[in-house]
Amino acid sequence: MSALTTDLDLKVPVIAAPMAGGASTPALVAAASRAGGLGFLAAGYKTPQALSDQIDTVRAEGVSFGVNVFAPNPVPVDVDAYRAYTRSIQVDADRYGITLGDGEPVEDDDYFEDKIDLLLASPVPVVSFTFGFPTPGVIKALRAAGSLVVLTVTSEAEALLAVDAGADLLVVQSSAAGGHSGTLTPLQVPAETPITELIAQIRHRTSVPLLAAGGLATSADVAAALRAGADAAVVGTVLLRTEESGASAPHKAALADTSRGNTVVTRAFTGRPARALRNEFIDRYDARAPIGYPAIHHLTNPMRKAAVAQADPERMHLWAGTGYRHATEEPAGVVLSRLANL
Repeated sequence: MSALTTDLDLKVPVIAAPMAGGASTPALVAAASRAGGLGFLAAGYKTPQALSDQIDTVRAEGVSFGVNVFAPNPVPVDVDAYRAYTRSIQVDADRYGITLGDGEPVEDDDYFEDKIDLLLASPVPVVSFTFGFPTPGVIKALRAAGSLVVLTVTSEAEALLAVDAGADLLVVQSSAAGGHSGTLTPLQVPAETPITELIAQIRHRTSVPLLAAGGLATSADVAAALRAGADAAVVGTVLLRTEESGASAPHKAALADTSRGNTVVTRAFTGRPARALRNEFIDRYDARAPIGYPAIHHLTNPMRKAAVAQADPERMHLWAGTGYRHATEEPAGVVLSRLANL
């Protein structure tokens, strides 16, 4: 391992990805670190106070860990398209007695500045960003506070921009990853370049440590990413069914459902490209979904929460990477040790 990945306190080259929306619990983060890897709290969709509470919980466990933040990279939605989409999907929300939106899109930055203030006032070992890059001033301040700064990229061009921006490490995310793509250009769905090829391309252009992410679900996958030039592997979907995961019961059940087919990339739930298990909502609305994040996320959120409450997997986001069939119901430490081939 490189000096910088050694700074991550990795004993095994496997990292638990930050999964916003509840999956990345403090227990999962601590389990990953205890297994010799590293866990990340997901700051996305949390209030600053909720994030602070989770940081305190993990810190009390005495383990190294990271925090992932959504960097502002808004894609304003066309208001007419937003209203048309609202009318279209209302029929599905009617199942739960929910009225979606008031015709005006909600655009916000997920408390970005407040979360940066928190991380500067109470530094953590590692801070990573996805969806975009923070300003040079933010990167400099975090590094001065003692945090390693990790930027998420999905292409060689983005990687070079991240290096120029001052990243200590890069998460190189392939299109096989579950959940949202970290692409800097969400108007375009990233090319389906295999993670080993993407790592090899970027490794030829920079000596910055690379963390491979996307579709890594077996020890063979991890080994291949390391051979291609990655310093460590980042895994998410394969941890969703673990005992420590905070994924909902219907999400876990869908991942275990042998009748489910391949995953697809869709904007139907959030207006931003994300890989998920195909379901009725995607089949019905993917072609109609406007581009626009976070407006579409906020629009569909009440319906998705109601679907979870009623154990209806057909109207909730079932984020999953291409290796989802390898997700198992067992302790996270067991999964991570197996991936590290221990």
